[in-house]
Amino acid sequence: MSGNDLQALGERKLEAIVELMFLAASADGEFSPVERAHFLKSVESLTDGRLPTARLAQLVAEAGEALERDGRPARLLSAKSRLPDTGSRRVALSLAIQVTAADGIIRTSERELILEAAEALDIDRDEAANLVSRSTLRS
Repeated sequence: MSGNDLQALGERKLEAIVELMFLAASADGEFSPVERAHFLKSVESLTDGRLPTARLAQLVAEAGEALERDGRPARLLSAKSRLPDTGSRRVALSLAIQVTAADGIIRTSERELILEAAEALDIDRDEAANLVSRSTLRS
């Protein structure tokens, strides 16, 4: 999936990707300033700035409420249903991993989320591990 494809994502796919990134950022129980900055930068880049800050804040609030209400496994399955193709699922997982790696440390709880997300998205564990390795090299 190219950068142009990402910028042309439909609303449902975009919301699913933002939710996965939020789940990753909050997996360790905190949404650190570094993670938040990386998260916002990634979403802005992903949408070519077409997602207003207020809408992003609303999506994050909704993701937090849904996580509390439904639990992580249900939210991961919801994201999968909104990301029907393998390419968008890989992109979503990669972006989620990048958020967890933004502070230079991927904690155990974040690794667990990554593996749980990979499984929910039908992405091989080895492929997920390779995505983690590439992300930690960049940070």
